[in-house]
This record gives sequence, structure tokens and C-alpha cells, in this order.
Amino acid sequence: METPKIPAPKDQGEREVLEKLIAIRDQLQLRKHDRTTYVRTQDVMVLYDQTIEQVRILNEIRSGKPVEENQVDRVVDSCFQLLSLFFMTIGRNNEAPAAYALTSTIKRLLDHLTEANLFSAQDLESMSQTLEHLSEIVHNSASTKPAPFLEDLIAQRIERCRASLSALQKKIEDIAEPLRPTADKLVSILRQMAVINTKSKFTPSEIHKREAELKEIGEKRKNGQFVDADGNVLKGSEGVSELLDRCLEYTKIVLERNGQFPDKWRPIYDVLVNIRNELDKLSLTQAWSLRETDLYDYQRQLDRIDESRVNGNWVDDQGQPAELYVQRTLLYLIRRSYGYIYHLMISSEPVSEALLPIYNQLQTLKRCLVEVKNNGGVTSARELYPYSMKLHSIDNMRVDGKFMVGEDIPEGQGSVAELLAECFDLNYELRVAAEAAAETPPPETES
Repeated sequence: METPKIPAPKDQGEREVLEKLIAIRDQLQLRKHDRTTYVRTQDVMVLYDQTIEQVRILNEIRSGKPVEENQVDRVVDSCFQLLSLFFMTIGRNNEAPAAYALTSTIKRLLDHLTEANLFSAQDLESMSQTLEHLSEIVHNSASTKPAPFLEDLIAQRIERCRASLSALQKKIEDIAEPLRPTADKLVSILRQMAVINTKSKFTPSEIHKREAELKEIGEKRKNGQFVDADGNVLKGSEGVSELLDRCLEYTKIVLERNGQFPDKWRPIYDVLVNIRNELDKLSLTQAWSLRETDLYDYQRQLDRIDESRVNGNWVDDQGQPAELYVQRTLLYLIRRSYGYIYHLMISSEPVSEALLPIYNQLQTLKRCLVEVKNNGGVTSARELYPYSMKLHSIDNMRVDGKFMVGEDIPEGQGSVAELLAECFDLNYELRVAAEAAAETPPPETES
């Protein structure tokens, strides 16, 4: 799993730590692939404690010595990545370890946005809010056995992400407010064309449609510049014009290629398209089919392909760099996949997978009840019987107020109980409204 370029540790103590960490990682991998039962909190915490102990020993060995990255660091990262996703799987999303994997994904996304110089204010706003949330989690971690060095590590990762984010936000601020919607529109069009370019069936007419939109935007310029109502050149006009030219150039390249991808780069392309498509499916069925630890393999595949670049580009067996079209297409697929992973992570509910079937049923019930309420309610309380019966059947599953799975009390009891209460309240409101309407006499008609 480790990259061959990463050297093995020279210190005997580090070699012993590496051996134990590999064993822990292998156990995490085995647990990740085991679908015969749900992930139990106690199983995760045992492996978490073992990892923390080995990292503590590693830090003592390295104390006061110059440190060069070796295979131990890579395995530590793998263990923390897996444990982070396991914390999400068991519903402990609001504890520091759960933040580790998300900071890795955010940093990758920010690096790619910086490299491509292609992003919208909306992209940055989402990550800014997520980093703020993660920062609060780290500083108010509810871990029963906190590890200060892990929390310090995650805090440092958050700060590095914030530094990258700040640099990108500065570029947004360098564009005049009236011109920002145009910049965002251009980013959206370029991304739409990238999607069209990687579809299994290429449709030139869809590209021509975007090309027409781009030309319409270009026609708004005066003497090649975007200006305000008074004819003054808007701040950021040059940068937005460059982005427009970049979009038009990409249009030509995509139309010339007509959906044909060079054979020698096809293996990487096929892997990335497959990852993108699988993550897209997961984003549609997340509530019912995703185990957060599933994201680990996707992320590692993407990391390996991303890190195989030389000076920002891929090279073939003869050492020749990929042409611009290939480079842009592969980078788009990587960025899109990291984007999916990010959204799947931030959409993860703080509920153990053991309780997710109940939680998902309640989410569906709530949506149905809200829809009924928004459409004028019911004419008779009898219409609410199916909802009431389902809610009571779920409520009756509790033992001493807790949802049990065997002898275990899975994480996320508060979230499920709160959602159940919301459903009962909605159901009650609809029943009261229906009964009140039934008791109200119809208005008398004049004879």
C-alpha cells in the first residue's frame, strides 16, 4: 500500500512501531470489509486506543531528534484515516478523530482549486463553514479518552486549510461585486463542459449550447473589458476575461476531440471515470447504502493517481508528459471525485449504522408528514392512521427509552429520539387541525 519511494524506518524502535501499526491497520481493513454485522463502538475504540499508544511511543522515540518522513508516517496516516471514517460510521461525528479524514479531503480540494485557479464563492463558503465546525469539534472534543497530540495535529491541519482558503477568498475579493455572478457563471459552464466531455456518449450539441452562452457573455464587454453602467472598467475585469477566453479555448479542444480519449492514457481515465460514477451513485443513495469507511478505498486510489504526477502532469512510459486535453480531463475527474467524497462526509449523520435503518425510516416519515402539512393537511384523522401506526411501532422498539441492538446501545440515541419526537409532533398537529376542521360547522347559505 505504501509508495516504494518512502523509505523504511532506520531506528529499531520505529520498526517495531511500524510492525504493530501495520497489524492495527490490517484489522481496521478487515473490519471495514466485514458486512455481516454492524460496526460496534467498543471494537473501534480498542483499535483507536492501540493506535494512540503506538503513536505515543513513536513520539517518545523521536523526541529531540531530527525526523524524516518514512513508512511509519504513512501507516499512521492510514490508521487515522480509517479510524476517522469509523468514528463517522459509529455516529461519533462530533469528536476530534472524526475530523481527521475530512481535513485531508478539504486540503486536497483546496490544493486542486488553487492549481486549477477555477472556483466559485459557493465552493469556498461551504469549506469555510465546515472548517469552522471542525475547529469547534476539536476545541470541544467529547472524546472519552482525548489524545492531545491528535487534537493538536488536526488543529494544525485545519489552520493549513484555512491559509489556503484565505488565499482563494482574496482572489474572489479582487473581483468587483457586480462581476462575481459572471465569474461564477463561467466556472459553472466550464464544469458543465467537463461533465459532457466525460460522458459515455459525447453530444456536440450540448457543447455548442454552452459555447453560445459564452459568446453571449463576451458580447457584454466593451473594448474587451467588463464595465459598469457608467462605462468604468470593473475591478477584476481582466481576470474574468481570461477565464472567458479559457472557456472558449476549452470548447474548441473538446469539440475537436469529439469524446475520443488517447488510448495510452485510457487505463487511468477508465479508473477515474469508474470512481466518479460510483461516488455519484453513492451520493444519490447515501442514506441507505453508504458506510463511511467505504470512502477510504476511493480516497486512497485518488491519492495514488494524484501523487503519480511529475511536476503537475502525468508522464508516459517514455517520459513524455500528457497533452493539455488529457491533463485537464484527468484533473477534472480527480477534483470531481474528491468533491463527492467531501459532500458524502459532511452529509454523514451522527448516528451509528446500527440505528440508520430506523433513522432513515423516520426521515422518510417526516418528509411525508411535512409534505401533507404543506398541501393543506388531511380532511380526517383517519388518514393519519398509517403514519401513527408506524410511529408507534418504532416507539415500541425502545427498551427503557433506548433503541437496543442485541445487548448494545448504539451511538446516536439523541438524534433518533429527537427525530421521532418531531414526527409525533407533526402527526399531532395534523390530527388536531383535522379534528378542528371537522367540528367547525359549514357556513350558512342565504336562501
